[in-house]
Amino acid sequence: MDGFIHSIESFGTVDGPGVRLVVFCQGCPMRCKYCHNPDTWETGKGERISPEEVIRLYERNKAFYSRGGITVTGGEPLLQIDFLLALFALAKRKGIHTCIDTSGATYRAGESAYNQKLDALMAMTDLVMLDIKHIDDGAHRDLTGMSNTGVLAFAKYLEEKNVPLWVRHVLVPGITDSEDALSHLGGFIGRLRNLKALDVLPYHTMGRVKYEQMGMRYPLEGVEPATKEQAARAKAIILGTLKAVRSKP
Repeated sequence: MDGFIHSIESFGTVDGPGVRLVVFCQGCPMRCKYCHNPDTWETGKGERISPEEVIRLYERNKAFYSRGGITVTGGEPLLQIDFLLALFALAKRKGIHTCIDTSGATYRAGESAYNQKLDALMAMTDLVMLDIKHIDDGAHRDLTGMSNTGVLAFAKYLEEKNVPLWVRHVLVPGITDSEDALSHLGGFIGRLRNLKALDVLPYHTMGRVKYEQMGMRYPLEGVEPATKEQAARAKAIILGTLKAVRSKP
């Protein structure tokens, strides 16, 4: 089962623990206003690459990945679940740490055929990095074009499956930075017993050039990048509520 792949990064250091081979899958159902890779949105495009070829790329630089592994990201990697199943089956046979960086956008509770595949995939997944774009459903729809109902249900599903979870949240001034929303997010993730880490990433405008190259209007024109200090303050708010939730008997 080949995957439609946008690109591959040989020495990723921000996509999970250690140095990693990072596979960027093509295709995404979300249209996040701050997305810096709009060229990954369209499905059925990209280079067709087999799971075996990905493993061969990993083994070329295996010595560098001793504390890392393979991360599949996107776009949205769970759109290509059959490719991931084949890739992770090979990876686990070789003892390779596996990570999925996902928006959770494909999850629908009760879709038995898809969820049976998802159950099998999660049994071979060592870490999920889940991007929670906005905790408020209406704001999430405005920011991404989709509801967050499936995203939050996916987070709870991962808890049920006891899959280690690493939550990411992009701080966009005026959009995702309200204290109420950040506190609400902290309360939600504080109840997830499988949560291992939290990243609050400052919004940047480095993707604007891609929109220009593709003849697209940049959705957040005029929104200033977030600073590291703003991201640190937001993380402190989230963690404050998280700790308060976990301290309750």
